[in-house]
Amino acid sequence: MPELPEVETVRRGLAARLAGSRIARVHLARADLRWTVPPGFARALAGRRILGFGRRGKTILMRLEGGLTVLWHLGMSGRLRLSGPGEPVSPVPHEHVVMETEEGWRVGFVDPRRFGSLDLVETAREAEHPRLAALGPEPLDEGFTPAVLERALAGRRTSIKAALMDQSRGGGLGQHLRLRGAVPRGDLAAAGSPYGARRARRAASSPRSRPRLRRRSLPAAPRCAIGGRRAASSAISSTPGRFTAAPARPASGARGHQPAAASPLSSSRVAPPSIARARNVE
Repeated sequence: MPELPEVETVRRGLAARLAGSRIARVHLARADLRWTVPPGFARALAGRRILGFGRRGKTILMRLEGGLTVLWHLGMSGRLRLSGPGEPVSPVPHEHVVMETEEGWRVGFVDPRRFGSLDLVETAREAEHPRLAALGPEPLDEGFTPAVLERALAGRRTSIKAALMDQSRGGGLGQHLRLRGAVPRGDLAAAGSPYGARRARRAASSPRSRPRLRRRSLPAAPRCAIGGRRAASSAISSTPGRFTAAPARPASGARGHQPAAASPLSSSRVAPPSIARARNVE
């Protein structure tokens, strides 16, 4: 989602290229964006010169001659495609609005989710627009000082994130804008912040901060005498009708050991005890 820094970057890019240009035509592919585009929007823009660009919160203000202002909000997935004179343009899906200037510039508004919006108001009354009137001071203005923020947050009993997300305290602050960089992460507890001290305690008690125990590898068990199974200290031998545990056979070639003759059971796969008991019961 375009936040305040991205919207400000877009505004500066448009102002550097389109300020002073005259709009030749506007093509509106669909008007059902987040809010319906006002009727006669394309005809009202055609032939007017662009005087400049402003920004209020996350809304771009394109001011035109004749006392009109276009309110441009990118929403969650909106973006602007800016093409210079003579530059080839390939069609893309979800391009709802296209504006072309007499100098050859082309601006396309692409918004797959259609959460963006376009509106047209009088420049003298743009501050009274319902989506702008309740916004707080601009965070990027020089007048937005720590003293102004302190007065805006005075008396609030909530988390700092919820307080900053209140657009009446600071217009345009979004999800990813925090107090990062104000105090180094390791110095939050030393700075006397209750939130920093609580986070430090959580980090100390987190399983990630504890030393990880290494798993010991156990020696491989000797192979069982019958059926290829493994046993730690005994092997399974079979007699008709029951299974018993017998001492494991010593390794071949051991001192005093004579290899026994192969039995029919040792040359064939022996069924597990549960299956063998079922067969004996039958």
